[in-house]
Amino acid sequence: MKIKNIFKYLVVASLIVQLTACTSTEVEQKFDKTPTERLNLQKSELKDALLASPDGWKAVYFTDDTQLGGFTHLFKFTADGKVEMASDFDATTTSRLTSEYDIQLGSTVSLVFTTKNRIHLLSDSSPLSNPTPALLGKGYLGDFQFLYYGQENGELIFRPNRTAGDSNAKEIRFVKATAQDWTDLPKNITMMANVIGANTRPLFRLFETNDGTTKHQFDFTFATRSRFSTANSIETGSTATNNMGIAYTPTGIIVSPAVEVGGQKLKDFVYNATDGSFTATGTNGVTASIKYSTVPLVLTDDYKNLLAGKPQMVFGYISANLATAPSNSAYFNNLIAKVNATLPATQQIARVQIVFNNAVNGSYIQYQFNGGKAAIAHFVTTKEDAVNKTIILTDDGWTHNLATRAFLLELDAELTNPKGLYVKKEAFRITFSNTIYTFTSAASNFRMTSYQL
Repeated sequence: MKIKNIFKYLVVASLIVQLTACTSTEVEQKFDKTPTERLNLQKSELKDALLASPDGWKAVYFTDDTQLGGFTHLFKFTADGKVEMASDFDATTTSRLTSEYDIQLGSTVSLVFTTKNRIHLLSDSSPLSNPTPALLGKGYLGDFQFLYYGQENGELIFRPNRTAGDSNAKEIRFVKATAQDWTDLPKNITMMANVIGANTRPLFRLFETNDGTTKHQFDFTFATRSRFSTANSIETGSTATNNMGIAYTPTGIIVSPAVEVGGQKLKDFVYNATDGSFTATGTNGVTASIKYSTVPLVLTDDYKNLLAGKPQMVFGYISANLATAPSNSAYFNNLIAKVNATLPATQQIARVQIVFNNAVNGSYIQYQFNGGKAAIAHFVTTKEDAVNKTIILTDDGWTHNLATRAFLLELDAELTNPKGLYVKKEAFRITFSNTIYTFTSAASNFRMTSYQL
């Protein structure tokens, strides 16, 4: 072999040795710390981060967005293991409360709120803390130990220890809070009332999506304690849903999971005080809105079975079982309370019963009371408004004179309003297996829940 070629090979071999040595050194540098040392570094990193934000941190905590909404928490950490905390769990928790925290080492680094504070309300499993019957003994499924997964774009990333083994568990992100966040937190409670809906708003609500070309509508119901909404398509043959957890903000709501419309994900909805709507806006005409309607989204023919000539049917609002039914309107509840306010405590209203097509007495509304007080009946005739799909109950005499029934007139006027009642056979049940029917005024915010008896 020529000397020239031997020299070339030697140069190449030397370069390979140098490159190999360099790469080996870099690998060794990456693994020059023990797992414990790396955890201690991560612990130090988290502690420094928690203290670095002048006004603390904010997190919107959705514990399980398949059945629950979100709760905003504000944290201000100090170096001596203390944390000031406030939340929008309810109106009593928006003030600051001081407790203790710790950064603990296990298989990973975790932030633990070691003494009771606002965050613990979400992990309380006492019977009085269940947001839904299905979560009896489970509370709001919250946690107070959060596993640390690093930082991204200035945000601290955690996962609840409760769902540590679930690969689909949602992240909780701490974002830097501002002084205004602390000041505005009570506005979240104010916004809660707007989501529930004022008594002056219509009873019917819908969720509407617009992909820029086509609109789709869904019915909309909201459960206050769970902060969870259900929205089912009203389009014939469609099974589409948009169920979502709701978290309050000073200007509207955040939903999770985000609503997908026209390939865009929308989660931030802004409140419009004029019409009570909430709207999320994307690009190219894409929107999603929660809005009110003055009529039911779907008009049923359920009232037809109550018209003259049909078999007898009886419906009863039973106070002992239905006074807290979420399908009652606030206006109806207020009217019941006004009636009771005129009566002795032992003779409160027990039932509002509507009998259709009795063989002897025809159709009538009967008011029954506790404590041996005699029932009062209002006889009515029935007719339909076929266009608006309502049944109209018209006065046909009372069992008692005006002086002894005057306290019932305001309540009775809603049941006999000339514009009639929407009648709906509901799919849900309350306590018993009896079918639930709702009677809703076509003229006001009156809605009564009843059992079919």
